[in-house]
Amino acid sequence: MILLYLLVPTAYLVAALFEWQRVAHPGTSQPATPVTAVFRWLPVVAFAGHAILVANAVFTSDGVDLSLVNGTSAVAGLAAFFAWAGGLTGALPGVSAITLPVAALAAPLPALLPNPHRFSAGDPPLAALHITIALISYALLIVAALQAVVLLGLERRLHRAMPDPAADAFPPLLTLERFLFRLVDIGYVLLTLTLLSGAIFSDEVFGKPFRFTHKVVFSVLGWLVFSALLIGRHRYGWRGRAALNGIVVGAVLVALAYLGSKFVLEVILGR
Repeated sequence: MILLYLLVPTAYLVAALFEWQRVAHPGTSQPATPVTAVFRWLPVVAFAGHAILVANAVFTSDGVDLSLVNGTSAVAGLAAFFAWAGGLTGALPGVSAITLPVAALAAPLPALLPNPHRFSAGDPPLAALHITIALISYALLIVAALQAVVLLGLERRLHRAMPDPAADAFPPLLTLERFLFRLVDIGYVLLTLTLLSGAIFSDEVFGKPFRFTHKVVFSVLGWLVFSALLIGRHRYGWRGRAALNGIVVGAVLVALAYLGSKFVLEVILGR
């Protein structure tokens, strides 16, 4: 396992270097060689190893461990995977160049900063399903926020009539925006399922009744922001800078719901 903690960040960083080169020179195509093929699919190796590390850290024989470092590692790995997968189709240009290095830093955190926070799940399969849906929704919405930031930058350059050397290598702005909102749609549905399952099956999942905590409040606020945004998008055609800023705000609230509350409880308050 120690070797895996070394190999996974290394694979992420090498893949990130390849991605940065591709983003810096978007118009150039590299010759198909065994080396470039390895670099192109190296993230798959990193994702597989990262999944093993997260599963071993979160699901232990003593219970489910949802500490800050474990949650950060899981969300970072999922975000890197979704960004990389979207980048393969050209729908998320440049986002994996950000998420891959972050995943490289987050992957070894459970080994470097162990801080167990285990609880006995009332129904382990249901708890695992709830946790998986929650982490996927967080990762998707974080990736959506990063893509929104990229689109805000592209839109600003467009309005200022500033030339962008990478513009010809990317799909049109409207196409990127449509894909972004499909990503938000999926993340929103999963976030809704997370809130409903946490509220309805709290006893079965966490072994205690549902309570309004800071995590729940921030999650609901983020859900409300995305609800208003998606209603406006699908009914009134909201788009552009206001819609993109709404995605960023909603994602920040969702990130604060879990990672922010965990940071306050575990690092600041030491609980």
